[in-house]
Amino acid sequence: MAQRVRKAVLPVAGLGTRFLPATKAMPKEMLTVVDRPLIQYAIEECLAAGIDEFVFVTGRNKGALEDHFDHAYELEATLEQRRKAAELKQTQAATIKPGNAVFTRQQKPLGLGHAVWCARHWIGNEPFAVLLPDELMVSSPTCTAQLVAAHEKTGGNIVAVMDVPREQTKSYGIVAVKEERDGLAEMTAIIEKPRPEDAPSTLAWIGRSIVLPEVFGHLDRHETGAGGEIQLTDAMAKMIGSTPFHAMRYTGGRYDCGNRLGFLEANVAVALHRSDTSAETRALLARLLKG
Repeated sequence: MAQRVRKAVLPVAGLGTRFLPATKAMPKEMLTVVDRPLIQYAIEECLAAGIDEFVFVTGRNKGALEDHFDHAYELEATLEQRRKAAELKQTQAATIKPGNAVFTRQQKPLGLGHAVWCARHWIGNEPFAVLLPDELMVSSPTCTAQLVAAHEKTGGNIVAVMDVPREQTKSYGIVAVKEERDGLAEMTAIIEKPRPEDAPSTLAWIGRSIVLPEVFGHLDRHETGAGGEIQLTDAMAKMIGSTPFHAMRYTGGRYDCGNRLGFLEANVAVALHRSDTSAETRALLARLLKG
C-alpha cells in the first residue's frame, strides 16, 4: 500500500519579473484571480486532496505570504463588529492550522530542484506533493486530488502532464511514456526543456507532482542542468527505473499565470466558472467585445 501523502512543498521564492512593476513590492503569488491570491488556490487544492501540512520555500520580501495565512485579528474584529459574516468567514478560511505551515528561505535562486531540496528536513522520509502556484488548475476533483488517487494505485512518483504544441516543448519538462491506459502511463524519461526536434513527445509536466523522498539524495549533489540551474526534472529522471514512475494525463482547466495573458485568461475563466460572477462576467465581455 502506498504511503499517504500528507505534505506539500510550494516553491515561492521567484521574483516575478514578468509582472513588473506589479511585483516590485508584492510577491507574484499574491496576485489575485478574481478575489483570491494564486497561493490560496494552491493551498485549497491541497486541502481538497487531504494534504494539510505545507512547506513554503520563500525568498526576501515574501512576508505577505506568511501574513495571508495567519489570523488578522484587527480585521476579523472589525468585520465581526460590523456584522459582516460572509466577509469574516472568507477571511478566516484563508488561514492554515497552527503548526501546519513552515516557511524556509531559498537564499540563492539556484533553480526549482534547489528550492525543493531546501524543504528536505521538513519532509523527512515521506512522499510529498510539489505544486507550482504559477500554474492554476481548475477541476473537480482537483489536479492534486487526482494525483493522490493515482498514487494510491501505483505508488512511487507521479507527475501531471498535458499535451502542448511541439514548438513549446523548449519551455517544459517533457516526458516519454509507455502505453497509456485510463490516463496513466509508465514513464521512461523526463527531459527538461528539450528543443522541439529532440523532444520525445509533446506530453509536458505542468507543475503538479508527487515525489518520493529519495529525490533528495539526487538533489544533494547540486548538479546543474538546463539554464545552469539545479533542475527537479533531472533528479526525477535519475529515479526512473529504480522506483515506480508514472505520468497522469490531466484533463481539467490549466492556466499559466506566470505570464500576463495566461493570468488574464485565468481571471476570465474563473469568473465565468463561478456562480456568483458568471452572469455579470458574460455581460461584461459582451459589452467590451461589442465596443
